[in-house]
Amino acid sequence: MNSQRIHAVDVTARNLKANARLSLKDQQLRNNMRSAMDSLISKRIISMPDEDERENLRELGNKVRARALSELPDLLELLEANLIKQGIQVHWASSTDEANAIVLKIAQTRNAKQVIKGKSMVSEEMAMNEHLTEHGIEALESDMGEYIIQLDNEKPTHIIMPAIHKNAEQVGRLFEHRLALPYTNDVDSLIQSARGILREKFFHADIGISGVNFAVAETGTLLLVENEGNGRMSTTVPPVHIAVTGIEKVVANLQDTVPLLSLLTRSALGQGITTYVNMISAPRQPGELDGPEEVHLVLLDNGRSQAFADSELRQTLNCIRCGACMNHCPVYTRIGGQAYGTVYPGPIGKIISPHLLGLENTPDHPSASSLCGACGEVCPVKIPIPALLRRLREENVKSPQQTGQVMDGQGSRYSAKERLLWKGWQYFNSVPLLYKAGTFMATRFGGLTPKNLGPWTQNHSAPKPAARSLHELAKAHLEKKS
Repeated sequence: MNSQRIHAVDVTARNLKANARLSLKDQQLRNNMRSAMDSLISKRIISMPDEDERENLRELGNKVRARALSELPDLLELLEANLIKQGIQVHWASSTDEANAIVLKIAQTRNAKQVIKGKSMVSEEMAMNEHLTEHGIEALESDMGEYIIQLDNEKPTHIIMPAIHKNAEQVGRLFEHRLALPYTNDVDSLIQSARGILREKFFHADIGISGVNFAVAETGTLLLVENEGNGRMSTTVPPVHIAVTGIEKVVANLQDTVPLLSLLTRSALGQGITTYVNMISAPRQPGELDGPEEVHLVLLDNGRSQAFADSELRQTLNCIRCGACMNHCPVYTRIGGQAYGTVYPGPIGKIISPHLLGLENTPDHPSASSLCGACGEVCPVKIPIPALLRRLREENVKSPQQTGQVMDGQGSRYSAKERLLWKGWQYFNSVPLLYKAGTFMATRFGGLTPKNLGPWTQNHSAPKPAARSLHELAKAHLEKKS
């Protein structure tokens, strides 16, 4: 199955270190990322100012997702039965190759020439656009960020905001070059111009494709949230709708989606609620004025069952794809999403990509973290990301011959020399007197002094401003931007 999974992703996943070095030299990228992340951090704090309420909601979200995963096989069977009962065709795919073959067969059966897509990370995981294009079918992204990225022949840099690494000037130049539009850096004008082009495409598309935020087993409902309206257009205007999702997105009932929706929108964008909540349970019925004639759901495994099989690693599948861990990650903020070379970048990508691609194809990802813990503290469903990163590091250096293999590519960084080095490092950190002596000597002789001092290491003697709460800082930041 490894070879099938590798086919669907950017092979630069193995070049994370080299990619990171290049990204660190791109000052425009770093400025764009810093500005965007600061804004998202501020909005999240303001949307959930009450710490007790926030933590209670996170605890509830964790329980909802944990309960769904504990019943995953049964819930998937119930979901399938209810969807079929309502006229939705269900397809199962163990790999991205199988998922692409299913989508292509549906398209060819309908003689489709044009496909329009709402936002879907699973379709990115499948490299669906490239696969359809190879078979003569145009696949156009309708989400604004995805559309910008597609025009520039890039991959998304963020799971919620794919083009967050670009500023308005860069997008204006792109539209001028690719769409022959007059240059402007006015955001509203850029959005309106692109929407005018996309609106025509909805009415000519043969198939609409979307992702799924949550699949409700009890009612057979596909729930999709969005802010632009393109998801609703993609799922209702074309005569065929194909939804693609990972098998972990199932929940037991509609009641379970309430806390998850609140957590998703506030954690992702600082919104109280998303603009559109779409619930799809059947194709168009007799007498209805809109909706597709056919609805298909493709359930993709692609390494998820491997994570599910381990009680600790299973927590990876709790993710609701909000991107909060990325927004707060110091590593992601400095190198951007494309440096990872994977569909899912940042902290969540570092724990899920090894399951999708194998550790041998993501050898540096589990180690590309300072383990500061910010990702775990802000995760709306309390995924212990730092603990999972440490676990993956352990799997990465285990002997390939060791019994009890739990992951593809396990032991990809194993070597007797490196194992001895890590054993020594472990011993050094476990003996207080040795650790104290070592750090004292390193500090005394300048071994821990950064070569290039940044603003955070300078002006130690300057008077410090009065401490302010995170809420005050966030409010001040937003007032400054406005």
